[in-house]
Amino acid sequence: MVFAAQINLEKLKTNFRGEIILQGDSNYDQARKLYNAMINKKPLLIARCSDVADVISAVHFGRENHLLTAIRGGGHNGAGLGSCDDGPVIDLSLMKGVRIDLSSKIVRAGAGCTQGDIDHAAHAFGLAVPSGVISTTGIAGLTLGGGHGYLTRKYGLTIDNLLEADVVLADGSFVTANGSEYEDLFWALRGGGGNFGVVTSFVYKAHPVNEVYGGPIFWDIADARKIMQWYREFSPAAPVELSTFLGLQTIPSTKPFPQELWGKKTCLLVGCYCGPLQKGEESVKPIRQELPRPLMDWMQVMPFPGLQSMFDPLFPKGLQWYWKGDFVKDLPDEAIDAHLEYSTKSPSELSLMHLYPIDGAVHQTGSHQTAWNCRNASWSMVIAGIDPNPENAGALKHWARSYWEAVHPYNLGGAYINFMMEEGLQRIRATYGDNYERLVAIKKKYDPTNFFRVNQNITVS
Repeated sequence: MVFAAQINLEKLKTNFRGEIILQGDSNYDQARKLYNAMINKKPLLIARCSDVADVISAVHFGRENHLLTAIRGGGHNGAGLGSCDDGPVIDLSLMKGVRIDLSSKIVRAGAGCTQGDIDHAAHAFGLAVPSGVISTTGIAGLTLGGGHGYLTRKYGLTIDNLLEADVVLADGSFVTANGSEYEDLFWALRGGGGNFGVVTSFVYKAHPVNEVYGGPIFWDIADARKIMQWYREFSPAAPVELSTFLGLQTIPSTKPFPQELWGKKTCLLVGCYCGPLQKGEESVKPIRQELPRPLMDWMQVMPFPGLQSMFDPLFPKGLQWYWKGDFVKDLPDEAIDAHLEYSTKSPSELSLMHLYPIDGAVHQTGSHQTAWNCRNASWSMVIAGIDPNPENAGALKHWARSYWEAVHPYNLGGAYINFMMEEGLQRIRATYGDNYERLVAIKKKYDPTNFFRVNQNITVS
């Protein structure tokens, strides 16, 4: 197969305006590096596409040569599914244009954009697109997986704000999917991952978000049980303008954290109030009045992109990552006991557990209206073992798996696909529930040979 690819490489080069990086090139090792350094893949080549025509050429190349082919957007996939061994990587990172239509409050973004690219462009006009909580996250993978973050309770998932997508299909054809054209494909793209084609651009509905009242508040881990019991009641009842995610993690030994708190295990709430600023401080009064005295309180008025990028320096590309996720409906005392037992055993300062609220506006969309099925969950949980040292990879995996096994009995069956490693068909079926068979039918229609299979795969056999 590789021999055939070498013979036909000139055909790809002839029809390609971007950059083709081959094994042996001086920049190959740098170009193949993944966000998650625990995963080491060696693709046949990396095709950095400059436009849709390049994507079409690269898809033809992979299909005609029967090569395992991976798609990379912003390059943030924790499971390493933006790369593969011995096949081409279709790299969209050069396709980063963002266009704002002020009259309609619509944002068009190239598939290589990060969340930060969209935040930067939209913020100049007092707008934001609901997305995640780290600005380096690639918008393509985040969107195709569903997308939840600070604005979710008020404005829904990222897919609930997706209006249209341009897609290169497995046969190399190009289509635009929306509510009136290729409606079945559009349904599947909203949560079904990268199974159905290469999305080259996205069109989103934006919302008026400029400054927000937000940031983290940290408590000693000794207060965590009380805070978690309080939070399970407070979060669902809070105004939808207020989103607070809960974390169990360690204060990193670095600035700007006070040195006397370095290495201290904590429970934290990270809030974002996206309504009228004069109501922001009022909305978080219960946090300050009903809970123990915190170690640090950094909630304040700030530009929305400032909150989105606040934690970027802690999670640069190239760390060791191992994560497990679940959708969570309830948080009983028994689950809290398990969380506290395993969070206090975390193997590194960066390792964490987060609960992200996915109620509010998310529950206003039916479970069959998009591929994202779990519309009745309260939170999306992630357990992440994280460390810069490759020698700690085994400890990260063991801790994350053990922690997940302890809390999973209290959770729902599936998980946010962007919080999953490669975990097998059973987990994917559980994630999509009774939407799974419809996804299989759409997969058979648009990708009958399962060409796009380096993903959380919807199998056609």
